[in-house]
Amino acid sequence: MNKLAVLFLLCSTLLFAQNGNMPVVVIGDSLIGQEIDGVKMRLVYGHVVITQGDVKIICDKAIQNIDKNEAELIGNVVVTQDTITIRTENGFYQGNDRIAYSNVGITLEDTHIILKAKNGYYFFNEKRAFFYENVNLFDKINNLFSNKLTYFHTENKAVAVGKVAISDTSSSIFSDSLIHFRNTKISYAYNNITIKNRSNNVTIFGEYLENFPDSGYSKVIGDPFLVQIDTADDGKIDTLYLSALSLETFQDSVETYLKAIDSVKIFRQGFISKNDYTLYYKNAEKLLTYKKEDVKQQPIMWYDNSQLTGDTIFVYSKDKKLDYVDIINDGFMISKVDSFDFRYNQISGKNIKMFFNDSSLTHTNVEGNVLSIYYTFEEEKPKGLIKSSSEKAKMIFANKKISDVRLYVSAISEYHPEKLVTGKEKDFTLPLFQLHTDKPEKSFFINKYISKIQKK
Repeated sequence: MNKLAVLFLLCSTLLFAQNGNMPVVVIGDSLIGQEIDGVKMRLVYGHVVITQGDVKIICDKAIQNIDKNEAELIGNVVVTQDTITIRTENGFYQGNDRIAYSNVGITLEDTHIILKAKNGYYFFNEKRAFFYENVNLFDKINNLFSNKLTYFHTENKAVAVGKVAISDTSSSIFSDSLIHFRNTKISYAYNNITIKNRSNNVTIFGEYLENFPDSGYSKVIGDPFLVQIDTADDGKIDTLYLSALSLETFQDSVETYLKAIDSVKIFRQGFISKNDYTLYYKNAEKLLTYKKEDVKQQPIMWYDNSQLTGDTIFVYSKDKKLDYVDIINDGFMISKVDSFDFRYNQISGKNIKMFFNDSSLTHTNVEGNVLSIYYTFEEEKPKGLIKSSSEKAKMIFANKKISDVRLYVSAISEYHPEKLVTGKEKDFTLPLFQLHTDKPEKSFFINKYISKIQKK
């Protein structure tokens, strides 16, 4: 049997407490009290104000369940605690646990952040928010979207899960989950990561990210892969692909550079490289690979039909086009002779410098203890080879082939006729000769890039 008691009050005040909780004070223009199936209910209308300790709620109407100490909040709901302000059209408040929630759209403001979602809970005792479905957190610098997000007011920390995207003025990070600290701007991202830098057209993929914007440092591991697409002045597209076990980026007011560590593979402007350590300077258009002291294997680079090795290899570009390559210390260059199984033009020296025009190799200078083997032809018929030594040498290229070799200072040459060379090509190799057959093909980089995109 229902019992109904109706009270019409002006500026009514209701004070109650339950289970040892701090008292809840309800003020409104009018109040209706009723009991339905033994449940005590109160309806408060007009300028409703509910307070419990440091929590204050205002709304147009409240329906109070006295036994459960809960209230449904209706119309222009505003909930505050310290610097936290929560707004929604309709919501609920649980007095025993001091929890407010809404499922019709909710906005939280905390000094410098605005947090929005379709659904949201706020735990006043813990000063923690849990929002889900179409979540957006904005803090004047970063704009974060996700499926779910937990915000810790005291720590200024956000934990986002599901289709996470966070952007600032220059870059965006996409991931499955992310931890972001608002005060320090530090972020940690996990799984299916994509980082896009709009200022330099760089995209990095990986599985784990540490990002420290104020210091200009970030690190990506978990099969990281970098793609940079540039357009030269003549409209030609120049794409850099780079994979490694670890990628680190450093940025200051002058330069941005990237450090790739372990099992590094690079493709750019026709050359492919394998090495253990690479530094890439974006603004200076310079890429550097070198051999660490405790590693025997030199960096390897392939360009067209040539293989290059050396302790340190610099690759310089100008106006987004390949300009020259510097090979320092124990430089060695091998060029395959077309239509022969094992004939290689070879040259070694202390330093090798390769020059390019419109990204095509024009000539190569070699200095210091130069040794060379050069196969000769007459009207495209093989005519043996020339073995030489000197202090300096210059190789001229035409149509991607050696057209001339010039030796300088203490030059010594010996000719080996074709009849003494045929079938004995493997006897004519320089001391540093070593063929590397593990060259990654361009398709490796393209397929890896496509797979990253498809996975994302």
